[in-house]
Amino acid sequence: MSDRDVAIVLSGGGMNGLLLELGFLKRLRESSLWPRVGWIYGTSAGALAGTMAALDQLDELEEFVLGLQPRDVFSPQRLWRLPLNGLHEYALPATIAERLLDPHDLAHSLAAAPIEVIVFATDVSEPNDGTYELAFSSRETPAETMVQAVFASAAISALVLPLPVGDRILTDGGWVRNFPLGCALDRPEVGLVVAFRYVPRYPQLSAESLVRLRRRLYPFRAAPPVRAFIAELDEAEAREQRGEPIHLGDMLVRLMRVAIQRNTALEERLVAERENAIQEVDALRADLVKIAQEHARPSRRGRAARAVEERFAHTALPRRVQRITVRGSGGAESLEHNFRGQREWTEDAKRALIVRGYVAAEAELRAHGVDPLEQAS
Repeated sequence: MSDRDVAIVLSGGGMNGLLLELGFLKRLRESSLWPRVGWIYGTSAGALAGTMAALDQLDELEEFVLGLQPRDVFSPQRLWRLPLNGLHEYALPATIAERLLDPHDLAHSLAAAPIEVIVFATDVSEPNDGTYELAFSSRETPAETMVQAVFASAAISALVLPLPVGDRILTDGGWVRNFPLGCALDRPEVGLVVAFRYVPRYPQLSAESLVRLRRRLYPFRAAPPVRAFIAELDEAEAREQRGEPIHLGDMLVRLMRVAIQRNTALEERLVAERENAIQEVDALRADLVKIAQEHARPSRRGRAARAVEERFAHTALPRRVQRITVRGSGGAESLEHNFRGQREWTEDAKRALIVRGYVAAEAELRAHGVDPLEQAS
């Protein structure tokens, strides 16, 4: 029997989530739980962080992310390529191949790793049988397909077009399974789940770029087409002041946030309901054992209690699985992807987010009695 009975669950969360999860994983690696990890379930940023954790390359991942800039992940398209080619080019796969690991080597190393990685992506292929959510396992998926699934899981839909993976077309897994907690709990070999959930603090999209564009066009306002376009920009700014979406892109981003946060909340609610149901079933079992003993003849009380216990033992009921959940958000150091005019990511902000994830993990592990850092084996 394997000694591995711990599953890690990592949510999506963009660059903030990746850095926080890196700190979380570094702290977890320093605990006695790490040799027991058999599975990592991840979506989007969690798929990337989980892949590198399974390869035991968290230090290499840290060096890589400290050198990343927004253009290395999602590079803005030239205006003449919009909107047919997406708002951005998905630069991350090429950046990883150039600076971190060749995708072919990554694929085969992951297939041979002692930890199984399961990632989630959204299927937008046509036709679709209504499944939409696809899971890929490093144990069962062909190696090259698995790596492409990891990249697709992290392809933020508001920024880049979906990717072909095998015979399907896939995009950001956050639409369907942003926080795959229930999947880990359903695995029969898992006795403990340690999860990280990124809690976003979304910035409001600003019309500042449209205001700058209007200022540049104003000297040419005598031309009727330019004058009409300026009027549209004025209306977009007015929509911002009313709290309405500035443009279609803003509307799509808002809907994406709704979908991702809604399915994340539902995931946690279902898990909470499961755990409550397990407690109720345990209480019911104890009550029935007590009733059976009270109403049976003295010579048959033991037999009656065993009969109740055996009946429950042979009933398909949810198992009790210990769970530790760490939560984190970007805070003052938050790094977000914008549509255009992305600010540079500072190394100080990135290091601060890694530390934030580490400290959050440290606090939660200690609260659950997991060995302190100085006692870890």
